Amino acid sequence: MIGRHPVASAPSTGIDPGEIRTVRRRLRVDRDHPRYKWVALSNTTLGMLMVTINSSIVIISLPAIFRGIGLNPLSPGNVSYLLWLLMGFLLASAVLVVLFGRLGDMFGRVRIYNLGFVVFTVSAVALFLDPFDGGGGAIWLIVWRVVQGVGGAMLMANAAAILTDAFPVQRRGFALGINQVAAVAGSFLGLVIGGVLSEWDWKAVFWVSVPFGIVGTVWSYRSLHDFGTRTPGSLDLPGTITFALGLTALLTGITYGIQPYGDSTTGWTSPWVLGSVFGGLALLVLFCWIESRVEQPMFQLSLFRNRAFGLGNLASLMSSVGRGGLQFMLIVWLQGIWLPLHGYDFEATPLWAGIYLLPLTIGFLAAGPVAGWLSDKYGTRQFATAGMLITAATFVMLIVIPVDFDYGVFALIVFLNGLGSGMFASPNTAEVMNSVPASQRGVTSGMRATLFNGGTALSMGVFFSLMIVGLSGPLPDAMNSGLTEQGVPSNVAAQVAGMPPVGSLFAAFLGYNPIEELLGPSGTLEHPGVHTETLTGQEFFPHLISGPFHSGLVVVFLGAAIMMLIGAVASWFAGGARPEPDEAAELAAAQRAGI
Repeated sequence: MIGRHPVASAPSTGIDPGEIRTVRRRLRVDRDHPRYKWVALSNTTLGMLMVTINSSIVIISLPAIFRGIGLNPLSPGNVSYLLWLLMGFLLASAVLVVLFGRLGDMFGRVRIYNLGFVVFTVSAVALFLDPFDGGGGAIWLIVWRVVQGVGGAMLMANAAAILTDAFPVQRRGFALGINQVAAVAGSFLGLVIGGVLSEWDWKAVFWVSVPFGIVGTVWSYRSLHDFGTRTPGSLDLPGTITFALGLTALLTGITYGIQPYGDSTTGWTSPWVLGSVFGGLALLVLFCWIESRVEQPMFQLSLFRNRAFGLGNLASLMSSVGRGGLQFMLIVWLQGIWLPLHGYDFEATPLWAGIYLLPLTIGFLAAGPVAGWLSDKYGTRQFATAGMLITAATFVMLIVIPVDFDYGVFALIVFLNGLGSGMFASPNTAEVMNSVPASQRGVTSGMRATLFNGGTALSMGVFFSLMIVGLSGPLPDAMNSGLTEQGVPSNVAAQVAGMPPVGSLFAAFLGYNPIEELLGPSGTLEHPGVHTETLTGQEFFPHLISGPFHSGLVVVFLGAAIMMLIGAVASWFAGGARPEPDEAAELAAAQRAGI
């Protein structure tokens, strides 16, 4: 766009020659294949849906998966399997998307995108065919989930760039909105799909991606064309390595911060966790230093001087962290408290939690495309900002309602949360992608995907840590008194009450009965005088944890509301009040300038 880009523009005119070349190629393709842009939108939307459904489908299916391979995920020796099966996909896709975006700018975005479909589909087949049980089966799944994350990174890194090349600026917000809606909605649809399929067969959770992957692979190789501007050059290996290692260390350290260390209820005093976090930050600082000095950097840091790009990405990160935290906390809330109180067995709660969260997805699906279309006409600022403000308000509403809520009120709040997120996502995506030169669209799309996936990974460590801190005060006393009232010996009750809250949280998160997991191994439930039926029933644990959980929820959702307000301020100052200029005017100006 004229006057929008910090790099790659003709000095005397402010026109981006790469953008002009891309527009001219697209007009030729539109003349010969008038439906091409819709083919590109359909295919990239399938790709994004497939990746993001798979990012969350495992969360809800973990109990069935671990039963299938014969492991108890809550046993101390298996916790690492649990964390890596949860985080391996997200880490790989978060760390590598910028690299694959840069490779797309160099060698062709469609080429890297198509290869992503192949890698993703092959890994889905390998996951479905897991030949091992026990620890070997878990390691097989973790390795292939990481490989699947690599394929997902290739798809996510280039999908938005392909659409930005394929659509004229006046319709770009709508197209990117559809694609972004698919990305975010997929992360919630994965919960429902995973819950349904895992009730049938745990391997179906992985098999379901295979036919879609095959169709998408054949379709993309036959239909997509690479007419975006390329940026030839060499790969910035020092920058690539420091970015990958730094982000991996940072996200891994934050994730392991939720595990207890020594006498602490969290791992934030662990030298390993602190070393990973600060070492990762140091490597990312080194990455910035390298990028400012190499001739052909992996990522142009000068883009952050562009207000729309820098503040738009800040708002996107706040949204991603808040959305990921909301997902994890609502699952614990529904599975650990609300659903058991309303007659659902703990083992059935993963499926029903996904179903009861459908209003969130519906709100997002309703708002995303409409907000994208309106932002094309009236500009991005007001829609992105209003979306963030609505989302912030819903986090406050979730604090106000009781833990044992009326579902109609809850459904309305999460619907509004999805509505606000949808209002934000489409205009934000269009604003960021429109703010960069054509030659940088691949790496920009990769940076956005890093914030999307990295924010989700970050949210797990941050929000679980905040919840653990909130529970650590009131939960031990409530647990001790509640257990002794039901006949548990005082020494056993005191020992269980002194255990870190993360065990109870993960049990609820995975659909296990927390009291059975805490007291079962010691044989306490078999002792005479212990009210086993009450302790393991559907009401004891939910009533016990309701008060402490709400204390933690206040900490968590207030933090999320503050993040949304930061995102709202950033969106207001990032967004343009008016729509982008007409491409016809750009082409005429380029012709007058001899470009």
